[in-house]
This record gives sequence, structure tokens and C-alpha cells, in this order.
Amino acid sequence: MITSAGLFDLQVNGYAGVDFNDPAITAAALDDALEAMLASGVTQCLPTLITAHAEQLRERFLALDAAVAASRLGPLMVPGYHLEGPFLNAAEGYAGCHPPQAMTDPDIALIERLETGLHRPILLVTLAPERAGSLAFIAELTRRGKACAVAHSAAGLAEVAAAADAGMTLSTHLGNGLPQLLPKLENTLLAQLAEPRLTACLIADGHHMSPAVLAALLQLKGAENCILVTDAVLGAAAAPGVYSFAGMAVERTEAGAMVQPGRTSLAGSALCLDQAVRNVAAWTGLRAETAIGMASIAPRRALEAAMARHGVALDPGVLRWSSDLSPAIERFRAGR
Repeated sequence: MITSAGLFDLQVNGYAGVDFNDPAITAAALDDALEAMLASGVTQCLPTLITAHAEQLRERFLALDAAVAASRLGPLMVPGYHLEGPFLNAAEGYAGCHPPQAMTDPDIALIERLETGLHRPILLVTLAPERAGSLAFIAELTRRGKACAVAHSAAGLAEVAAAADAGMTLSTHLGNGLPQLLPKLENTLLAQLAEPRLTACLIADGHHMSPAVLAALLQLKGAENCILVTDAVLGAAAAPGVYSFAGMAVERTEAGAMVQPGRTSLAGSALCLDQAVRNVAAWTGLRAETAIGMASIAPRRALEAAMARHGVALDPGVLRWSSDLSPAIERFRAGR
């Protein structure tokens, strides 16, 4: 019998039919989503807002934060937020499902504006470090106790190293948010794999990368330098069908992928974090304890400094894992 801390998802855009990017989100809806996440062993998460124009982001953060503060589980499970964009590479292939027309260069004033009046802080910002002003932006966010990650980026070896020098510590969904064709050697995937100061976040769903590719990335980066995330949207823990995510239509297919209708490109995932753990154990030959640690110990280690700086301390709880790696909550303070 294996016991562990509860799982911690650093990138989750929605869950169980609830879109965290919805400006009409309610506390009751958020509790429904968080209850469903608890059933998968997740005891903490960073609700993630994706690229949008400044006014939309402000509206979405205020709505999400109000729901977190008024909900039963939000104060226990949500230490803060992940902002993925709008400081991303707008070129085709890099933008993914993010709206390129809303992308912009990094702006510390926008972060300040988005955080004004929030009960919880923005703890993690994902950006493309090749955008103008990125290095100073990363350094300032780091000084303010926020974690920075690279994704949706064409940054090469020198740019990734410079970003790490400035304080960047993570790669968001490594291997995704990239075009199908990259330069042979001077490319951002190689640069991020080679940078020892970056911990790689991986989506182990079999759609964002095949089991063989996942195993290769873990071999190259080292499991001790990797974190499992879901990048889930509201189709996770929900039935196949069409949903609205951040104002765009997305479809959960019968095969369990999240796509934009009529397209083959992915738009988040329908992955649950406990399934990611089981996938890694089944596909890579890693020990179950190692796979569990990538979804529990590693994400908390990555956010430890940011949470401490912002004075956020949440009980991770305790999980008990069955022989088939199904988690059950052994201890969690599920109330205010």
C-alpha cells in the first residue's frame, strides 16, 4: 500500500463541465469542479487562465477569484492562479488554441492590474521569452515571488539560457505549443530539454505525446526534473461532446482528446491527474512511487518559494493508493 501527499495540478483550465475562464463562474460550480478533482486525488491546483485581451482577463480573474473565496473547497485547494499568456509567440504553430490577436509583450503593469483586489495571487506566469522585454519581466516577477515558465515559444538555446539566468524555472507542457516542423538543432524543444534549471511539465495523456515520446522525454530530462500536469479543460471528467472554453468551441472526442471542432489540433486535454500517474507507470517502467511524486512532491517543490513569499500554506492531505494505482483520500480537511 502506497501513501502520498495529495496531487497538485499546476495547469488546469477547467474540469467536470466547469470552465475556469468563464466570467460567469459561480462558487457552486467551482465546488462541483473541485469535488470532482478531489475524486482523482487532486487536493490543490492552480486554476489557469489563458490568453485574452486585458479587459477580458481582468473580468475573468475577478469572477474566478470571487468564486474561490466564496466556495467551500476553493480556500483549501486553490493557493493561487496560473496565467498562461498573453505574452506568447503569436506565430502559427506556436499560438495553439490561444487567440493570437490578444498576444502582447510582457507588461508588469498588467500583472499588477490583474491582481488588484484578488484574494489569491497569480503564482505562475507562462510566457515566450523571445518577446521584447521578457528578461526584465522574468527578473521582476521572480523578485516579487512568482514562478515563470516558458511555452508557446520559439526561444532557442541562448534565449532559454538567458531566461533561466533571469529566474525562469519551468517549461509548461513541454513538447506542445509547437509547430510540426522545427529547425534541426537550434530549436526550443532541444533548448528546454538541455537547460538544467528548467523543470519540465508533461501532459501524459497519449494525445499530446505518444507513450514512446513521453518515455523518451523522461529519459532525456530525468524523472526527477519533471512534473505531471493535465492542462485539462472542462471536458475532463465529463462526457464526450462540444463545450465552450474561454469563448471558443471545443470538443471532447470519443477517444478522449480535446479538439476544436473541424480541426485536429488539440485544445487542452480531458486528462485526470491520477490517470496521468497510471499512464506514466504503465508506459515508462518507472516505479509507481516515482510517478506519484511527479504529480505531488514535484509541483509543490516548484511552487514552494512562490507560495511562501505570498504567505499561502495549504494542507496537502494524504492519499492511499490501491494496487491498481487508484487514489483514495485518507486525510483532507474538506471544510472551511
